[in-house]
Amino acid sequence: MMQVWQGLPRGLDTGGCCLALGNFDGVHRGHQHLISTIVQRSRSGEGPAIVITFTPHPSRVLGGNPPGLLTTTERKIELIARLGVDHLFLLPFTREMAALDPEAFSREILWSHFHPRLVGVGFNFTFGYRGAGTPALLRRLGAELGFSVTVMAPVTHRGFIVSSTAIRNALGQGDIALARELLGYWPFLAGRVVPGEQRGRRLGFPTANLAVPPELQLPAYGVYACFASCRGQNWRAVVNIGRRPTFGPSLPATIEAHLLDFSGDLYHQDMALEFRGFLRPERKFASPGDLKNQMEADRHQVRLILDGGTASIMSSRDQQA
Repeated sequence: MMQVWQGLPRGLDTGGCCLALGNFDGVHRGHQHLISTIVQRSRSGEGPAIVITFTPHPSRVLGGNPPGLLTTTERKIELIARLGVDHLFLLPFTREMAALDPEAFSREILWSHFHPRLVGVGFNFTFGYRGAGTPALLRRLGAELGFSVTVMAPVTHRGFIVSSTAIRNALGQGDIALARELLGYWPFLAGRVVPGEQRGRRLGFPTANLAVPPELQLPAYGVYACFASCRGQNWRAVVNIGRRPTFGPSLPATIEAHLLDFSGDLYHQDMALEFRGFLRPERKFASPGDLKNQMEADRHQVRLILDGGTASIMSSRDQQA
């Protein structure tokens, strides 16, 4: 079982470890390839397989206009644990950490605290002050300090380089199928069910309103076929993400899940949504009655999709073409 450490090693001999280093947002197929390679290499020696990542994500500390994140730290831990890693280190990313130049980071963090025999990074990895460190520089510093460096080439899929940016773009277009192919698993959101305004209930479509961490990347506004899980049970769900333009011009964005074949109260429960397909973009209807008719059609389509029927699943880009 993987051990999770907050900060640097304390009382753990990591000498001779094989170590994967990166932010690993999404733990997508490229990350999985890198980490799995490091795990395999560790098994040929005596040291443990280690992953080092940072919390919060450096973009949250460095400011500017940070992109939405694909995973929470909790979800990232779950995904990395599946890859056979022995130890995961979550290093606090502070302004002091950001100010370390590449050589200081390599000497004072990597070498002084971990003594690796191998460090693995992605082809586009940067480190140190203002991202000045490159894989080539890390390889040179490793040769001086006593560890080797392996640099993973890009992983491609259907002509796409697998990257967190490509996955954010796919989600931003409602292209759930492409996001799934690049991630290696179905896109996922988790949060807490909170009280809403009861509009769906009045239309005959009660919904669970999901509050998720604000830093997460949401799929494009629209309606989706999902599986919802809560309290150890699973349901098919029609999920709307958006601002509900039928009811006002500038309402805040919400995530509303209408669970099929469910009645009851899920307030204040943790819920996860696994996205399986995009049904349609969000739009304004002439009346609540027209919206209700569309919601009935959405519910029927979700049953077809999730029961293995023939309903088509399109991205928002396809539907706007």
